[in-house]
Amino acid sequence: MESVASNLRAIRREIEAACLKAGRDPGSVRLVAVSKTKQASLVREAFDAGQIVFGESYVQEFLQKHDDPLLDGLPLQWHFVGHLQSNKIRMIIGKVALIHGIDKISTAEELSRIAVRENFHAEYLLEVNTSGEASKYGMHPGEVLPSFMALHRLPNITLRGLMTIASPEPESARQEFRALRKLLGELKTISPEPDSLTELSMGMSGDFEEAIAEGATMIRVGTAIFGWR
Repeated sequence: MESVASNLRAIRREIEAACLKAGRDPGSVRLVAVSKTKQASLVREAFDAGQIVFGESYVQEFLQKHDDPLLDGLPLQWHFVGHLQSNKIRMIIGKVALIHGIDKISTAEELSRIAVRENFHAEYLLEVNTSGEASKYGMHPGEVLPSFMALHRLPNITLRGLMTIASPEPESARQEFRALRKLLGELKTISPEPDSLTELSMGMSGDFEEAIAEGATMIRVGTAIFGWR
């Protein structure tokens, strides 16, 4: 079985190759190592191999890793990449650098309310259901622009960009990634602070090359690094 370190080296080579093929700087794409369901020892292996940014999807599991002595004092950057329920926000705020999965205005409002109460500033991405699949979370693409100013006005939180989980078919996925990039561009035209909208979190183990070709700034890779759950 390949080690976490060798898997990371392979993924980084693939990211670099995909960026060069797309005419992009490899430094413009951040790798989020999705460590959900993996023990802290594997996170430590990845950190020792140079990985800093980790994505978690389950609040209780994340909190256990966040406080694990094996990871204590390490300069890890945690992202929450799963669906986040409003009643769980208070448990992770201040502990994660970026929340990828805000999928409705009411959840953003709760994030803002807690951030104000805790005197904290939170950054998040808006999850968009580009595939239209009922099984996926996310705002309908047509809801994003009309909702933007309400989101922008919420205190103590900043929308940094968009996130999606694409269809399993590569050609459909690429079209959905392209649609998300276009949507971010449209948001910039109406935003009072367009320079704050910098992130496109799209692409996972099976489709990150297509995502990079369409402008991803973050790719979320778990299986290709840590193996199957």
